[in-house]
Amino acid sequence: MTKELLIERTINAINKLPDTKAIEISDFVDFICKRYEEQELVNEVQTLISESQTFHFLKNEEELYFEKDIKVRYNAKG
Repeated sequence: MTKELLIERTINAINKLPDTKAIEISDFVDFICKRYEEQELVNEVQTLISESQTFHFLKNEEELYFEKDIKVRYNAKG
């Protein structure tokens, strides 16, 4: 089903409902739109961060400490 058909079907259904129910549908659509916009914003920020070179230096960071540097070992069994 195309988007245009879905819109037309939804409009026809809303026209058959009382005003209070149409307001509920409008509120729900506002909620869905806001959630969608927020998710898109999060996705865009994640893309910007992943493509950014800001933390590129961390990819080739050399190891500063090795297991042989441990002086005291603690028993994790508690």
